[in-house]
Amino acid sequence: MLNEQSYGRVSVLVAANGGVVPYGNSVVVRGSERTLVIDPSLALQKDPVGADLVLISHGHEDHLAGLRHFNAPTFAHHLDVPSVASLDTMLVQYGLGAAERAQVEHVMLNEYGIPPTRDGVTGIGDGQVFDLGDCTATVIHLPGHTPGHCGVLVEPDGFLYVADIDLTSFGPMYGDLGSSVDDFLASIDRVAAMEARWYGTFHHKGVIEGSGEFRERLGFYRDKLLSREDRLLDFLAEPRTLDAIVTHRLVYRPHVSAPYVDAVERRTAELHLERLVSAGLVINSENGSFRRA
Repeated sequence: MLNEQSYGRVSVLVAANGGVVPYGNSVVVRGSERTLVIDPSLALQKDPVGADLVLISHGHEDHLAGLRHFNAPTFAHHLDVPSVASLDTMLVQYGLGAAERAQVEHVMLNEYGIPPTRDGVTGIGDGQVFDLGDCTATVIHLPGHTPGHCGVLVEPDGFLYVADIDLTSFGPMYGDLGSSVDDFLASIDRVAAMEARWYGTFHHKGVIEGSGEFRERLGFYRDKLLSREDRLLDFLAEPRTLDAIVTHRLVYRPHVSAPYVDAVERRTAELHLERLVSAGLVINSENGSFRRA
C-alpha cells in the first residue's frame, strides 16, 4: 500500500510503514513533457506512472529494488553506476566477511529482487539538468553516504530531495568502504545553504516544509555524527584496539544483531579514528591500539 502526497508537480509515494527500511518513499516529478521517477523502492509493485526517466540517488539496494518494474532510461551518478549495475560491486563496497556476505547476498536476491547485473545505467554528474517540460530536476552531488550519493532540486516548485540525508535520530550512515565523514559533513552543509519550500527524505521523516524547520532538524542530525567522535574519545581514555571499538559500538545499540553490523561498525570506527589521529586528538600506538591524546 502506498500513500501519494503532492507538492506542486512533485508526488511522494509513501510506503505503508512510513519509509522504514527495507522500504522507502519514492519521488515522482510530473512535467508537461516527461515524468521522472527517483528511487523506486521495494514498496512499488509496478511502474505506477509510466515513467520516461528513472534516477537512482545512489547504489544501495533499498533505492533501486523497484527498478525491475521500469522500462525507461536509468541514470545515476557516475561514481555509483558500478554499484547500481552490479550486485557484486555493491556487496564489495559493504566490506563484509565471507559468511556475512553470503547472508546479505541471499537477502538482496530473494527479498529485494536485485538482479546480479543490470545493463543500460547512464552515468551523470553534479549539476545535470533533466528538462521535463514546465519544470526541471537538477542533480545535486551529496557524497559521504556513498561516493556518488545525490539529491535533486525540482524547480520552480522548490522541492529538494535529499535522499539518505534522512534526518533520523539514528544519525548519518557512512559505513561503506567508499564512505567519508568529511564528505558527509560537507554535503550536510551544502543542503543547509540551499533554499527550498519542501525538503524530502527517502526514509522516515518524509517531507519537511520550510527551510527553518529543515535546518533545525539537519543540525540535530549533524550533531549525532559528531557525538560519535565524542563517545569514541571517552572510550579511548584507556588504550583500545580496533576490535574493542567495534565491539563497543558507535552506531548500533548493543542488542541489534544483523550480518552487516560489524562491517558498518568497523568502517565507521576507522573513519573517525583517521580524523581524530589527523587532528592530534588520538594516538595510534605501535602495538596497534589507540588512545586519547
